[in-house]
Formats: sequence, structure tokens, C-alpha cells
Amino acid sequence: MLKSPWIAFIITFFIAIAWLRINNWAASHGWVDNKISRKIIHVGTGPIFVICWLLFPDHSISRYLAAIIPGLITLNFLFIGMGIIKDTDSVQAISRTGDHREILRGPLYYGIVFVILTIVFWKESFLGIIALMMLCGGDGIADIFGRKIMSPHLPWSRVKTVSGSIAMFLGGWTFTLLVLYIFIQAGVWNTQWVNLVLPIMMIAFVCMLIESIPIKDIDNITVPITALVLGTLFIK
Repeated sequence: MLKSPWIAFIITFFIAIAWLRINNWAASHGWVDNKISRKIIHVGTGPIFVICWLLFPDHSISRYLAAIIPGLITLNFLFIGMGIIKDTDSVQAISRTGDHREILRGPLYYGIVFVILTIVFWKESFLGIIALMMLCGGDGIADIFGRKIMSPHLPWSRVKTVSGSIAMFLGGWTFTLLVLYIFIQAGVWNTQWVNLVLPIMMIAFVCMLIESIPIKDIDNITVPITALVLGTLFIK
């Protein structure tokens, strides 16, 4: 933990931008397929940003400074999606088909969710981290493994696969427990990590079912909402 929230803000901001730019560059040069790059950003951005919360001191302004970072990135996505800013690398890395207007859906919702959950929950509750990690580790990984591992499609969703849903469950469960473990070890919460294993598993399972619903581009909203509701019920 740093003494100055402003220094923590600057460090976190540069880490976040560096992560995005590295992935944008890799996708624009053909090193990574744009569909995979999109999900790598989806999966990695959340844990990197949330772990950087530990840099911020217990100051009233800290959560707002931290929230500015995904806020600025989301605003940039909005301008790119509207065509106001021309950023071919970002479009290539974030969109599925290279159409800048796609950024106005999933990626934009993703950023808005991060801003809201950072401000509302911050380091005061498990719930924000649970919701964000289900979104990143679960939803993001589902698409990667669903494409790479051949498996039957789900009966109720022809665009979702068994392997993708299993990856959603395991990824959400693992990422959430890992990040919570880091925060507990850092002394943010005085709780027994082992007591969270089963509740997080149940939350991950239901989030997996919600993610499998064949409605395009809204799982960046439905998954964290589901995690918040279940977290309120299962975790005391």
C-alpha cells in the first residue's frame, strides 16, 4: 500500500494502459487473432486492475481515483465505437469483426460495470470482487476454451458449448478465489479463505448457467448482477 492515492492512481493507470496497448499491438500485427485478443483483454484487465487496488491507501478519495481509470478507458471506447476517435489497433483487438460499432455493446458494458462496482464496493466487501472476477475469469475464459476445445453445443444454445460452460465455471471459481486469497493475505479482510470455497463454487455454477443463455452481448451485465445477488445470499 502506498501513502499517496495519487501515486497509486498514476501507477495503476499506466499498468492498465500498457496492458491494453500491448494486446492492441499484438492483434494489429497478427500475432494474436482478434477474437482471442478480445478475450485476453477481457480476462486479464479485471484481475490486474483489482489487484492494483492494494496500492491505494485507506483514503476516502481512493475508490474514486481508481474508478476514473476504467472510466477513462470506457470513455475512449465510446468515442472509438462512435467513430469520433480513429484507433484501428483498438478496433482490431476489441471487436469481433473489425466493426468499430461493436465496441458500443460488450466492451462498453464491461467498462461501465467496472466503474460502478469499484465505486460501490471497493475494498469494503467481497461482493464487488466476486462479481468482477466472475465476469473476467468466467465469461472471458468461456469463449476462449469454447472455441479451442471441440465439444457438443448446449441443447438450449447453439452458440454455446459444453467446454465453454465448463471453462466458465472453473475460470470464475478459480479467479475469484485467487484474487480473494490475495486480498485476505494482504490483510484487507480478516476471514477464513477456506470458508469461501463452497459459496464461490455455487455462485460460479449459477453464473455459468446465466452465461449460457443465448442472448448476445448482455452477459457483461447479467453475470455480475447474478454474482452480486447470490453473493448477498451465500456469503455473510
